[in-house]
Amino acid sequence: MRGSKSGYALGGHDHKPLYAQVRDLIRDNIQRGDWGPGKLLPNEFELGRQLGVSQGTVRKALDLLARDQIVIRQQGRGTFVNQHTPAEVLFRFFQFRDEHGERVVPTSRAIHTRRGKATRLEADRLELATGAPVIRHVRVRAHDDRPFVYETLVLPEALFSGLGRDGKLPNTLYDRFQKEFGITVDHADEQIGTQAADGQAARMLDIAVGTPLMRIDRRTIAIDGAVIEWRVSLCHMAGLHYAVRVG
Repeated sequence: MRGSKSGYALGGHDHKPLYAQVRDLIRDNIQRGDWGPGKLLPNEFELGRQLGVSQGTVRKALDLLARDQIVIRQQGRGTFVNQHTPAEVLFRFFQFRDEHGERVVPTSRAIHTRRGKATRLEADRLELATGAPVIRHVRVRAHDDRPFVYETLVLPEALFSGLGRDGKLPNTLYDRFQKEFGITVDHADEQIGTQAADGQAARMLDIAVGTPLMRIDRRTIAIDGAVIEWRVSLCHMAGLHYAVRVG
């Protein structure tokens, strides 16, 4: 573990509990790539020895990381850095269910991927300077051949150089962020509201102008705290519902 090279020292003037400091240090090492996706971490005794803390402190830190799905703890095998797969990403971040309560597995159709300069709103949502280079990806997602999500994703080009230049993007992106660009998603913050379909959304979703849509405004955060994506999804919810667990 290269905690000293990151300038991070346990204790000192940090007012967080020691286990939270250990959590942050392990997360920093994962973010830097010291432990890559799917990598087995040293056991609790070894991590405690390296950091000069107790096994119990390390266990609390790993429990926090597991809760945030940054690591996966497997009984009898150890603790692994979470490796995003298309299925894991879809079920973690795509919360639509059909009228029977079954998970919706969508397909995606790219409309276009373009590069440009961040507008003031895009810069604000991505915490960039206005005019910073961004990638805008527009797509439609369908279920049972019915389009139901029209969405725009805006990404900082500095983090994802080359993404989408071939005009092809997979159904799930967060696993690609991790494998191709070394960026691991920590969580997403969403605001949910409503919006009437304008002409463009109506054409993309094959509905009438003015049809009520659910609007999901999402900011995606990497494990280092950086905002890596702003996504707006306009959803035609006929026969569907959006299900999340609270608490």
